[in-house]
Amino acid sequence: MKYAYEDLSDDQFERLVVFLCQELLGISTQGFAKGPDGGRDAKFVGTADLYPSKSSPWIGTTIIQAKHTNGYNKHFSEADFYSVDGDSSVMSKEILRIKKLRAAEQLDHYMLFANRRLAANAESEIRSYISTQCNVPESSICLCGVEQLEMWLKTFPKVAERANLDMVDSPLVVSPDDLSEVVYALADHRKTGLITEDDPPAPRIPYADKNEINNMSAEYADTLRKRYLKETAQVQYFLSAPENYELMQLYENIVDEFQLKIIAKRKDHQNFDSVMNHLVDLLFARDPVLRKHKRLTRVMLFYMYWNCDIGSEEYASSN
Repeated sequence: MKYAYEDLSDDQFERLVVFLCQELLGISTQGFAKGPDGGRDAKFVGTADLYPSKSSPWIGTTIIQAKHTNGYNKHFSEADFYSVDGDSSVMSKEILRIKKLRAAEQLDHYMLFANRRLAANAESEIRSYISTQCNVPESSICLCGVEQLEMWLKTFPKVAERANLDMVDSPLVVSPDDLSEVVYALADHRKTGLITEDDPPAPRIPYADKNEINNMSAEYADTLRKRYLKETAQVQYFLSAPENYELMQLYENIVDEFQLKIIAKRKDHQNFDSVMNHLVDLLFARDPVLRKHKRLTRVMLFYMYWNCDIGSEEYASSN
């Protein structure tokens, strides 16, 4: 019953957590309200039905937090999520919120759900850290990663059905795998110094027209062109080389997926500036090769747009 949690939207994951907590704690578990930091809490007040056990349930106010990521194979122990140094990690910000709730006597127990892997040693360390920092007994803290989430969903199979995990309202999510392979090969090619000086490929339609059709802002479009247009000739030369036929096929697979996903999910991104930024953030979050070659990844996305492989070429019909 392994779900692709990384392909869910934040709302879908939060909905799943609420339904699950209604089974574990009680039907009066209240849904999420977005906080100032972007976090979303749910709350249960009373005696829990099943957690941690029927014979010794939690009593009082339980605060539930859902932390969703579209990244692949993420872990609780990664520095962006948990770090005792600095204040930029997810848990550093969460600690401040727990302290305030604890001081206001609005938190007796705390549950954190994340679609990340949670090793036993990391679970012990993070739970101890929360306890020490927030004066909450370790026995009143629950950390739930994908392993425990899977076990509970097997125990309560109707939860996933109630949460409607059918991907219909999922966000714009694409796979980075093929693009990662193309970017890696292109980066390796650039090391040879064999860089073409040809003119950039001619766009299929005038750039200004394309930007208007796709609702890309003039400032954003001009910035993309100034930064990346000069490198599109090299991309075209590399992909069209006979020895790179298989990479060209991968590229065609990439643009097929990206374009179809953009068409289906464009309603979530009213202008194409947002689409491009969303794709970049998603790809960097999901693949270490693309994170290593950030500029080249941006060049590839611009090449797709310039070449009309992603984005519209015609105005939408008003009918």
